[in-house]
Amino acid sequence: MRLIKVLATAIAAAVGTGALSAFGGTAFAGEPRPWQLGFQPAATPVMERIENFHDLLLIIITAISLFVLFLLVYVMIRFNSKSNPTPSRTTHNTVIEVLWTVVPILILLVIAIPSFKLLYYQDRAVNPDMTLKVVGHQWYWSYAYPDNGNFQYDSIIVQDGDLKQGQPRLLTVDNAAVVPVGATVRVLISADDVIHSWSVAPFGIKYDAVPGRVNETWFKADKGEGMFYGQCSQICGQGHGFMPIAVKVVSQAEFKDWVANAQKQYGAAEPPAVTSVAQAR
Repeated sequence: MRLIKVLATAIAAAVGTGALSAFGGTAFAGEPRPWQLGFQPAATPVMERIENFHDLLLIIITAISLFVLFLLVYVMIRFNSKSNPTPSRTTHNTVIEVLWTVVPILILLVIAIPSFKLLYYQDRAVNPDMTLKVVGHQWYWSYAYPDNGNFQYDSIIVQDGDLKQGQPRLLTVDNAAVVPVGATVRVLISADDVIHSWSVAPFGIKYDAVPGRVNETWFKADKGEGMFYGQCSQICGQGHGFMPIAVKVVSQAEFKDWVANAQKQYGAAEPPAVTSVAQAR
């Protein structure tokens, strides 16, 4: 009975609680949950397509595994020494050899076509509404808004002793990146020391931040307002586990108010020089 309760809790946390909070009118909880199975609830169109592609692969690999299991069981029963005391000396079968060459090729095509479409879809933003520049440092992040006042600020982890009630440990920062809900955000990612990785699971983003290079991606947080968390996923030094990512999705009106205040607070800071991939080249 206890095992059933544990499994029910895990399933609810994985597919129920997060999804209900995302679409039930409350803030989207974009962070890992206790007993979570599978992905965090998708918060962008890119992550939705990643989940769909994952489900397709799961179906394919399950079918292959069951087929191979069936063949193994069949061979063990049909061709053991008792059932088949005089084994066949057949060495070639043209039909089987053609099938085990053609069928895997067809399976790979079924996988490759949606894979390439997904890679192309998540590569570059089409007609972005705004640009967010992300720079990784040892061991914190900087965010800049070149088309919203050209200001920048640092985002540093909040220590355990300074956490407020409800703030997740090792994920909370002093200044989160802020974007408006439903906006197509082009993200330019770089670093100034070593390789980092800007990874936000609910957005379907995991891009390396490489010194001297600008990588480009995008997201559109269109599932609701809330705070979304991620972490650097490159081993970038002793502070690697202490440079979390926090993105706050707010309404359009709240974003405009935040930009006006941020321009006053951070406007004096010198933004990074690179504002586009073209300039980096």
